[in-house]
Amino acid sequence: MSDQQLDNLCVNTLRILSAEMVEKAKSGHPGLPLGASPMAYVLWTKFLRHNPGNPKWQNRDRFILSAGHGSALLYSLLHLTGYNLPLEELKNFRQWESKCPGHPEYGLTPGVETTTGPLGQGFANGIGMALGQSILAARYNKEGYKLFDYTIYGLVSDGDLMEGISSEAASFAGSTFLGKLIYFYDSNKISIEGSTDLSFKENVSERFKAYNWQVLEVADGNNLAEIAKAVNEAKTDVRPTLINVKTHIGFGSPKQDSAEAHGEPLGSEALKQTKINLNWPLEQEFYLPQEAVDYFRQAITEGEKQENSWQELFKNYQNAFPDLAKELTNENLPVGWDADLPVFDPAKDASMATRAASGKALNALAKKLPLLLGGSADLAPSNKTYLTGFADFTDQKATTEARNIHFGVREHAMGAILNGLALTSPIIPYGGTFFIFTDYFKPAIRLAALMNLRVIYVLTHDSIGVGEDGPTHQPIEHLMALRAVPNLLVIRPADANETAIAWQTAINNTTGPTALVLTRQNLATIDRTKFASAQNLTKGAYVLNPQVANPDLIIIATGSEVELALASAVVLQEKNIQTRVVSMPSWRLFEAQSAEYKEQVLPANITARLSIEAGSTQGWQKYIGLNGMAIGLDRFGASAPAKVNFEKFGFTVENVVARALKLLNK
Repeated sequence: MSDQQLDNLCVNTLRILSAEMVEKAKSGHPGLPLGASPMAYVLWTKFLRHNPGNPKWQNRDRFILSAGHGSALLYSLLHLTGYNLPLEELKNFRQWESKCPGHPEYGLTPGVETTTGPLGQGFANGIGMALGQSILAARYNKEGYKLFDYTIYGLVSDGDLMEGISSEAASFAGSTFLGKLIYFYDSNKISIEGSTDLSFKENVSERFKAYNWQVLEVADGNNLAEIAKAVNEAKTDVRPTLINVKTHIGFGSPKQDSAEAHGEPLGSEALKQTKINLNWPLEQEFYLPQEAVDYFRQAITEGEKQENSWQELFKNYQNAFPDLAKELTNENLPVGWDADLPVFDPAKDASMATRAASGKALNALAKKLPLLLGGSADLAPSNKTYLTGFADFTDQKATTEARNIHFGVREHAMGAILNGLALTSPIIPYGGTFFIFTDYFKPAIRLAALMNLRVIYVLTHDSIGVGEDGPTHQPIEHLMALRAVPNLLVIRPADANETAIAWQTAINNTTGPTALVLTRQNLATIDRTKFASAQNLTKGAYVLNPQVANPDLIIIATGSEVELALASAVVLQEKNIQTRVVSMPSWRLFEAQSAEYKEQVLPANITARLSIEAGSTQGWQKYIGLNGMAIGLDRFGASAPAKVNFEKFGFTVENVVARALKLLNK
């Protein structure tokens, strides 16, 4: 068999295997695999450095199928190159408990680098991975020791490039010269509704050139030599590269170049005709030619060889740079990493915004955690996310100590780039913006939670305390929206010391993202000689004034409203109403506690309960009961000084006391 014949056989193996997966499932997207298999074949057999025996090898190249609807192609590649993904799993495509779900899921399928499907997310994740590679290379690579020189490859679609997140992320990548980034653009001119000319007439190549990307053109997506030539050329440029490949969706099928090929099975007759057109045997389903399998499976021995060579290099590196090597091999946090967390004394720090306390805690941690890094969506001075004494990533003269990332006004891209950084072990990324703007990157937050990624969000200006900026900048429904996300830890601390413990908790949270919800305005520093320790934040909710042994009333509050709860309790005590104050910085942490602890904090027999939170009251019934009262905000805010807003919206001692008395029928 000639080289050309073998190439054709391998490409068609990918095509037919993918199409048969979709056909058997009676669900899926055959069009992309049929059209994009040639470029995937060239990349995976000629360029991609990976080890199917160890999908987590640190110096592997990464491949991201941003067009996650074409997942059948990725599963075909993984199976054929020898990953632990048996053919039986491919036959179970899109079925219950399959390792081949409808869209690729990180952590479920060996070799899947990130969860994709919502278009544009994988595009931006890859940019985060390329940023991570650049950061690791700057810190750890030494002369003669190129520990991290891997490349991030991706396959992106017309739909990916229509999404706004791709514009944000591409602009960031071009501005930061992420040269280890090569994306194939599967330009087939078809989307679900038909021709992309219906809504997408822009010149994509010129657009990416304007972003400071290298752009290469492949006029025929079936020309393997031209695809390989483009990859080689892409590797020579310091900029990210987009390879614009003209393809035919549904290639070889009767539905080629039509929207029908995109998102539904070909159908038995069309699949049969496709096999005939591609000279494929008709009599056997899931037929895999041995010659093709053998060729793909060379990835096993080649990958093992490449990793062994790297492991030998790393052994020598450990001898030459033991401290740096330890950072890369120690899965646990270094001893004493949180020893310098600030403790705030109310005598010296009578009041402080929790955003300011967060900045102090973050800077203290950064000195002990060399790969704790991040930035803000152009709001670092307001979010207090800048790491003092460390370089900016854009400062090319100081890349070794670059820890500050300027994401620009690109919240959505920032969120997805943070996910790519979190997928780059052992980086711990954080990103800041105003709490209101979680609306702009909620999809990335959700995917971080789905992937169990340790991402930390610094979300400041958390309520009507924003003040004069008005209702456009005042979060109302946002706390409840984030609390509803599975696996997302939301913490709204009540003072500076709770904030420090919140950071400690976020670093310790290795199974999902954490949102720190922080104030713009100053809050009183709670005197912990009179009230319970801030360390209790780790329990989600705790009794601040345990000296009130037999309460008549429980007031539950979060964040800035805890101060109001304490002040109200004083007045109620003067009226002989025994009032317990519970600080509840995190619903999720509280729900993780034992039933006994929950009963201690919120005894079932005390039904007079009042919650205070400057946001939506939805959901509070869970803790205050049907007979309780919730002081909150179920309308938009207003433009006025913060103090005026709180007064006008009823966040005053007078209103809390009046509501409590009404609740108690007094």
